[in-house]
Amino acid sequence: MRVLLTGHQGYLGTVMAPALAEAGHDVVGLDSGLFADCVLGSAPADPKAYAVDLRDVRPEHLAGFDAVIHLAALSNDPLGSLAPELTYDINHHASVRLARLARDAGVRRFLYASTCSVYGASGGDDLVTEDAPLRPVTPYAVSKVQVEEDLVELADADFSPVFLRNATAFGFSPRLRADIVLNNLVGHAVLSGVVKVLSDGTPWRPLVHAEDIAAAFRLALVAPREAVHLGAFNVGTERNNVTVREIAEEVVRAVPGAELLITGETGADPRSYRVDFSRIRTALPGFDCAWTVPAGAAELAAAYRRLSLTPKDFDTRFTRLARLSDRRAAGTLDESLRP
Repeated sequence: MRVLLTGHQGYLGTVMAPALAEAGHDVVGLDSGLFADCVLGSAPADPKAYAVDLRDVRPEHLAGFDAVIHLAALSNDPLGSLAPELTYDINHHASVRLARLARDAGVRRFLYASTCSVYGASGGDDLVTEDAPLRPVTPYAVSKVQVEEDLVELADADFSPVFLRNATAFGFSPRLRADIVLNNLVGHAVLSGVVKVLSDGTPWRPLVHAEDIAAAFRLALVAPREAVHLGAFNVGTERNNVTVREIAEEVVRAVPGAELLITGETGADPRSYRVDFSRIRTALPGFDCAWTVPAGAAELAAAYRRLSLTPKDFDTRFTRLARLSDRRAAGTLDESLRP
């Protein structure tokens, strides 16, 4: 298939693009380049691509594609809270516009990267299925719910949206994100010798490796229409439903000598949920997550040491909010996050 991959220079896109190419697909990227140079180690070999902001996509960018995989977004909750109007402009309005242009161009399948954060403060200890009430608690998660709702209205006999609700990602990518929980805690352990948790450690989090997310999208891309059309699928595995305390304890095991410090200073996080992932295994035969949290923590610790991660890069280049704030201050981005 000929596939347009938005956000190909992001954390997940950098892992997904080669996975799709290895499966035999003709991959073309689309990215504004906000994080193109945020690379740890060797620069990845990007596919041919359009260098364009999601808000500026034109009809000709969608011509000739069989499918769109839409990853591009402002993907950080603190950033969404800092600039909610940009989050809605990019994550919601520009995403729906992209889907409409794709439908009008004859694209048949539209894989949308949603999030398990849509369940928000789910309450209780039961596993959350795709049919559970959606209770997003951040602008980022709210925008994901809005896009899902609007894409349902765009679906027709020739245009098939699919919603892949990823658990919280972890794992190494050449375009690292240090502001997601496992990646962040391992970085602090390696660089400072301390694993510091500001909450009380009790909230549940579902985690999934970036490579397992890529595998789910690869299978959903070619699945029979009747198996996935307008389907919402949690992406992850039940064995990676863990509390924040358990995540921190795995980090300590992966970084011998690191000290665990749970301060509880921010109290209990309202975002707490355990997720059921059985639907995706039924819809996509052969899908199963290869990565566990302990294996991911060990992978990250080894990569950080091997590639000589520095505290400055960890806190700035690989932290989304800090990176964009620095670029604004330097005058290379305007207030709308355009170059």
